[in-house]
Amino acid sequence: MAARLPGPVPAPTAARRLAGSLALLAMILLPFVIAALVTVPAEPRAREAERAGFVGSATCGGCHAREHADWQASDHARAMAAATPATVLGDFSSRSVTDGRHSATFLRDGARWLVRTDGPGGDVADVEVTETFGADPLQQYLVLMPDGRRQVLPWAWDSRPREDGGQRWYHLLPEETLRAGDPLHWTGRDQNWNFMCASCHSTGLVRGYDAARDRYETRWTEISVGCESCHGRGAAHVAWARDGARPGVLHRGLEVVLRDRSGGGWRFLEGDARGIARWDGPPRQATQAGVETCAPCHARARPLVADPLPGQRFLDTHAPLLLARGEYHADGQIQGEVFEWGSFAQSRMQRAGVVCADCHQPHSGRLRAEGNAVCTQCHLPSRFEAAEHHRHAAGGAGARCVSCHMPAVTYMGVDRRRDHAFSIPRPDVAATIGAPDVCTTCHAGQTQAWAATQLAAWHGPPRGPPHPALAIHAGREAAPGADQALARLALDRAHPAILRATALSLLPARPSRAVGEAVGGTLLDPEPLVRAAALRALEGLPPQNRLHAARLLSDEVRLVRIEAARALAPVPPDALPEAARAAFPRAWAELLASEGVAAERPEAHVNIAALLAQRGDRAGAEAAYRAALARDPAFLPALVNQAAFEEARGQPDAAEALLRRAVAAHPADAEPIYALALLQVRRGRLGEATEALAAAARLAPDRPHYAYAHALALHRQGRTDEAVAALARNPRHRESLIAAAALERDRGRLAQAEAHARAALALDPRDREAAALLAEITSRAAPPQGALGR
Repeated sequence: MAARLPGPVPAPTAARRLAGSLALLAMILLPFVIAALVTVPAEPRAREAERAGFVGSATCGGCHAREHADWQASDHARAMAAATPATVLGDFSSRSVTDGRHSATFLRDGARWLVRTDGPGGDVADVEVTETFGADPLQQYLVLMPDGRRQVLPWAWDSRPREDGGQRWYHLLPEETLRAGDPLHWTGRDQNWNFMCASCHSTGLVRGYDAARDRYETRWTEISVGCESCHGRGAAHVAWARDGARPGVLHRGLEVVLRDRSGGGWRFLEGDARGIARWDGPPRQATQAGVETCAPCHARARPLVADPLPGQRFLDTHAPLLLARGEYHADGQIQGEVFEWGSFAQSRMQRAGVVCADCHQPHSGRLRAEGNAVCTQCHLPSRFEAAEHHRHAAGGAGARCVSCHMPAVTYMGVDRRRDHAFSIPRPDVAATIGAPDVCTTCHAGQTQAWAATQLAAWHGPPRGPPHPALAIHAGREAAPGADQALARLALDRAHPAILRATALSLLPARPSRAVGEAVGGTLLDPEPLVRAAALRALEGLPPQNRLHAARLLSDEVRLVRIEAARALAPVPPDALPEAARAAFPRAWAELLASEGVAAERPEAHVNIAALLAQRGDRAGAEAAYRAALARDPAFLPALVNQAAFEEARGQPDAAEALLRRAVAAHPADAEPIYALALLQVRRGRLGEATEALAAAARLAPDRPHYAYAHALALHRQGRTDEAVAALARNPRHRESLIAAAALERDRGRLAQAEAHARAALALDPRDREAAALLAEITSRAAPPQGALGR
């Protein structure tokens, strides 16, 4: 299933952390906005007019028979199809299956393909399969609902050969006990084809969401991924051909020019000891042979525009996921289902000018050569296929380039996909950051230290500056000195943009000189992804400190412009520089339109509410929250964030009612309990708040600030022993250590106070507050001058 991507649900209080606790499907991080308050382009006429130039792959095949034949055998051609005997691969011969948690029966009723399973209301029902979805190594099935939604069934057919374990039904979420009403249930919003998958599995798509009626009228010009998904609308090209291929027609009428006609090529330069080919010719354009063309569907990214047409700049239509925890290991290895672009964007090959079509046949999708031959197009076999390089038996698995440079991860149970960063194995770094490495994945009985020693013996110790993974890992763990390491990485233009942007995204919220230098030094960076990340890093600053974003409101790249508008959302119009005042409304409209792409999602309304609230539009924000809860009455970010909004505008009773509703709907989630407790503290009900804080700390022991808040509440009631015990649960939490040291100091237990202060200072030797506290405690503990002689 193809995926859309996130932006976090912003919130003015502790609810900002809520997005991480929602436990949504890993593929689904999303952008958000309210349709009622955003002018979404009129779907039917405007979109249909744009789609008028599509001619269909069959038309292309009339002149391009070989390419058409290659395409027909590709995964693109089989991305989606109407359910027919020719397309359905699964066994529907009244086959019943169960995995202990889930059960289903697959049967035929004349020309209909049916699945008997738990339906929209929770009761077992027969649902009709209307389309197939993919083919190899698995096939999924779609069900058309009365409101135009197409939902993806959780049962997939393993289409691999039987000898490989295939030719069977299996459940895609075997560990989840899902019931109707859960977003992850096959009838829920997170399994909705129209929003999540359609744009990358069909051609000329018009999603056709009707916000007023909350239904879809999704249309396409071709049910699968056809020629025009990559080459753009073909009408002008067909007209050119029918007119006798007359000269003077720009690019022969093609909307997207993919063929490289520069005359350049990959060549081995005489005397180059590296044995690696270099591009000889004019610089390659990003659209040539498909990086920009492939990226929208081969990246985890959130769309910035509705139903984008092919040929547009990637960052004008999408915001790609950075190297987020849980999706990528800190060294950039793929972890979650992130597809190929994010790893390829990290690679040396991408920076050297390699494009997708250098390795892949663009029409069949197959590799241009088998085995190592695809690599030796540019890497001399005499050097890189030699035992001195790979150190494994010739012809064996260890001698294959991909074994060491393209580790694979299996998704959706059977779909094994390779990392495209083409990185050099570093088991020493993997050991430090807690990531897997290719050496010990294959040599399962050995340690990463053994692997690192072996590599050093063969190729010498690692050279060069510290590996960027160490900075990314330090930033994720909020380690001492992380700000400086991240700043160095962000400012180093020798590293790829996605790494540098990730470093900016991990900068700590607390200002420091390193943070300021990193953000200030990248706002005007040549890489638009870096500029956009620098703008997001401004969000933690007061409005008056965000004015540097104003000069980017007219940036050439849409992603940068909308991030500039987001950064400036709380800045009053008259505080903007004169030159930026005309640009802001245009960028703001683009921002709202980008959020409007997800108008069917409750998250959309939460995000737009935060934006409108920052602009002082309280009525609009309130309407947005109402719209979110109309989509999902129990949607946790909407309940918690609206509670913060209501309290901020002087409605504490309304805020408390919303939080109690959230606690009732999500009794096992600590976040709404914590938010309710903080509200009770502010309302002077300390006793109630203390009980709630204790409950939150029990439910989420991995969030030390819950126990910290509980300890402060206990202390305010004179229960200092209990407060110190609560703080002791998190011996590596800086605020807990500082608080414990202060409490122990105040009651004269100076040895215990000194131990806590020293532990806090050990976390970050530059921590001035911890150092001052330790100095005060040790001075109190020291005997007065001359006391020893008396």
